[in-house]
Amino acid sequence: MDWSCFGAFQSCKNNRETQVQELATNNVRLFSYNSLRSATGHFHPSNKIGGGGFGVVYKGVLRDGSRVAIKCLSAESKQGTKELLTEINIISDTRHPNLVQLIGCCVESGNRMLIYEYLENNSLACALLGSKGKRVALDWPKRVAICLGTASGLAFLHEEATPPIVHRDIKASNVLIDENLQPKIGDFGLAKLFPENVTHLSTQVAGTVGYLAPEYALFGQLTKKADVYSFGVLLLEIISGRSSSKAAFGVDLLILVEWVWKLREEGRLLDIVDPELIEYSEAELLRFIKVALFCTQAAPTQRPNMKQVIEMLSKEVNLNEKLLTEPGVYRPHSSKRSSYSSLQKSSSRDKKGVQSVNPFATSTKFESFQSVTQMLPR
Repeated sequence: MDWSCFGAFQSCKNNRETQVQELATNNVRLFSYNSLRSATGHFHPSNKIGGGGFGVVYKGVLRDGSRVAIKCLSAESKQGTKELLTEINIISDTRHPNLVQLIGCCVESGNRMLIYEYLENNSLACALLGSKGKRVALDWPKRVAICLGTASGLAFLHEEATPPIVHRDIKASNVLIDENLQPKIGDFGLAKLFPENVTHLSTQVAGTVGYLAPEYALFGQLTKKADVYSFGVLLLEIISGRSSSKAAFGVDLLILVEWVWKLREEGRLLDIVDPELIEYSEAELLRFIKVALFCTQAAPTQRPNMKQVIEMLSKEVNLNEKLLTEPGVYRPHSSKRSSYSSLQKSSSRDKKGVQSVNPFATSTKFESFQSVTQMLPR
């Protein structure tokens, strides 16, 4: 019996490796382990440029002189091969200036690797939120460009990719910055494909605490609006220069979205602005903060889609703040009742007839938000 189980395990493992090799042959370049070991100087620690739950990322130089980023999936990761298949399948045919380009992969002798274009300035987390020695000088115009570029990449995934793609892990460490300080969304290991006729998926929760939309974190209710929520948190990080993972804002030790909402109620929104920002348009910066608050509202039906977000960020529009509702907040160590309280308030407001709203004062130019309460087709 034990041998039979082992054989089934080996068969499953071999099938997945075959799938990876087939995908690589059809869509991306297949690299040998030795060529990647040589490119990274035998995976020397000095070439390590990042890491996460699924492994380590190294900088490498291929034989033709081109620089690449090599993501090595951890051998201990139970989901490693699944994540690899997902990432290859989703982004091998997806091309956009604000998405990281997958160059190839390696599946050899238990090694599983993804090879990407190399981006000089690492991640936004490193450039903006990292230690002072690794930070990149980002003035307000550069931050605006990063916000708009990231929004553009996300809008492409949601609205133009076929089928649409929900990233599920939008955060500062998954937004990479090239030599021209242009952003590119990376790490599609958790991404989900959304069939055209589906607006709602029930799925196992994955992502990063601090960026998780409450309806998704608590109940596994996944829509494109979960990415919109994460993007709203990212906007606040870019504006404030502070990480959402540090739950210690203000005297009440609030999380980032709570703190910003409190400052709004007190008429002190500009208090969140990164002290390193010296010159900026106050009106534009305030608009960006308010857009972030629209994105992080508790009820997903109240949030804009990413195309609307781009309009709100790139044009001087009058936002109807009367429609702005309290942010949703997820606390992993508290009860569902307390975490979900603000979401329940917004849901009850929806039941009274406000199922979709338009944050723009001039509604004739923009479509109202699409309801995402439709269930999966049977």
